[in-house]
Amino acid sequence: MKRILVPTDFSKESKNALRVAAQLAKKYDGEIFLLHMLELPLQQIESLSIEGTDLPEAMFFVKLAQQRFEELLNEDYLKGVSVRDKVEVFQNFGDIIKICKQHDIDMIVMGSHGASGLKEMFIGSNTEKVVRSSDIPVLVIKNHHEEFDVNSFVFASDFKNDNKETYKQATEFASLFNAKLHLVMVNTANRFITTAKAENRIHKFIEGNDFKNYDITIYNDITVEQGILNFSQSINADLIGISTHGRQGIAHFLNGSISEDLVNHAKRPVITFKI
Repeated sequence: MKRILVPTDFSKESKNALRVAAQLAKKYDGEIFLLHMLELPLQQIESLSIEGTDLPEAMFFVKLAQQRFEELLNEDYLKGVSVRDKVEVFQNFGDIIKICKQHDIDMIVMGSHGASGLKEMFIGSNTEKVVRSSDIPVLVIKNHHEEFDVNSFVFASDFKNDNKETYKQATEFASLFNAKLHLVMVNTANRFITTAKAENRIHKFIEGNDFKNYDITIYNDITVEQGILNFSQSINADLIGISTHGRQGIAHFLNGSISEDLVNHAKRPVITFKI
């Protein structure tokens, strides 16, 4: 967790994420890449070089972003933290993934207020778009955290083989905080299996992993998403972790994604790991 990318639009939600990222950077001697992305018309993007542009509109927004960066960097919680700030021109939020590869980013920390209804179906939040396309863990922060600590970490899965790498990442994250990992499999009416079969599947799934600070829960609910949310609330979990397939295009529209729904609807932090 040495390089943390924090996209910011200078909103309250993005400042909440930056505060958490600062705590992680201090705790693990990391560095923050603070990114503001300017959304400009396509014809301006094609002809624009940020450093040398003479377009009045573009220059106004660049200077405004730089001014806000200066104000943000004076926050007390950033003192002693290495922060690189950058303004980028973009066509869509998926461009964040390119920036992560360019700078060898280990984790993205983003703020979100979620999305619902038609907005969720047809547009989705910017955070959801990043979760869908990111190859690295994305930590989504919903609220202000004066102190971000993880003692109780829910990892929800169907515990099939294609999730094993994400489970390894989750145990590594839990180890950083010395957190207890709650392994949760949600049973629904249309995907029901017995408790004995579910527990057997989970034990086989975690076989060979040295992480020991965990417990296992088979939780029954109407939907998988609701089960994860209800269980997390019942134990007052500090964090929810889940794998994402990163569906794109029509596959995403038809099938959706539990991880993206959780990002939109959960009131507590969510971290996603790409399968």
